Amino acid sequence: MLATHDFKRNGSGEDHKLTSQSFFCQLSEPTLRAFEQIRFATAYPQRTLLFSEGEEPRGVFLLCQGHAKLSLSSSEGRTLILRLATPGEVLGLNETISGKPYIATAEAVRACQVNFVRRNDFLRFLNEHADACMKAAQILSRTYHTACEQIRTLGLSSSALEKLARLLLELSASGEETEQGTRVEVGLTHEEIAQIIGTSRETVTRTLTHFRTKRLAALRGSTLVISNKAALEDLVAA
Repeated sequence: MLATHDFKRNGSGEDHKLTSQSFFCQLSEPTLRAFEQIRFATAYPQRTLLFSEGEEPRGVFLLCQGHAKLSLSSSEGRTLILRLATPGEVLGLNETISGKPYIATAEAVRACQVNFVRRNDFLRFLNEHADACMKAAQILSRTYHTACEQIRTLGLSSSALEKLARLLLELSASGEETEQGTRVEVGLTHEEIAQIIGTSRETVTRTLTHFRTKRLAALRGSTLVISNKAALEDLVAA
């Protein structure tokens, strides 16, 4: 379902603070204060759409807490998950600047807290603050780099073992170190993982079983624990 946008301005009702990982927290104090004046805050329940593929751009979505998956769909109903967005990312940036429809669908994998900025406000914000404009350029460049890496993974990786190992390592970047290993809440089904790495659900299930048996990593429910990161890195390097 698509969420209704009953956004609340800063200081009105429940509010979502910018996290230390946020893209905008790296801006100058005057620029950050200007951003505070134009952002709206809201909470998206699990499996709620932030925006849909083909929809006209309403603005940008700064992910403060939770994860969101970005996906493409075909006319035959097939789905390809582009990536899993993590806290601090800005979603819909390219479309907001270009004015073209959202190229992908963004869906909350788990409950998310988001800061939203309307398109006209955001464009004016970029025009008036050079450091924000530069940051926008940097994040667009980083998005392009990520897309190229995904193409490399899908097109050039030789095995499902390598593709899944690479994905698990990427997911672990936002994890917590524990005695058992790196722990992270991912909230992805085996089918969704298959859609990310371009393979079948059965292959994902079989490969995860192999990783668990070898004590490399285990996915139990929504919790991923990587107990041997070095071994996964060797798989990717090979």
